[in-house]
Amino acid sequence: MSTLSIRIPDSMHEKIRELAEKEGVSMNQLINSAVSEKISALMTEEYLRERGKLGSREKFDQVLSKVPDEEPEEKDKL
Repeated sequence: MSTLSIRIPDSMHEKIRELAEKEGVSMNQLINSAVSEKISALMTEEYLRERGKLGSREKFDQVLSKVPDEEPEEKDKL
């Protein structure tokens, strides 16, 4: 495990302390969780962007053409 020193405004430090206390976790746990969530979100965005590049409008249209041209059931209408 690594140690990382960061500089944050006093107001943010106090808010982290308050939130950690409210959640019943240490400040370290709260920060670790927040960073993990942010990394996950960024990695998901990157993954979806890369997957999107593999898509093809032609293949999409081929699949969509197989859907029957019918009115949706009443429960499915907007």
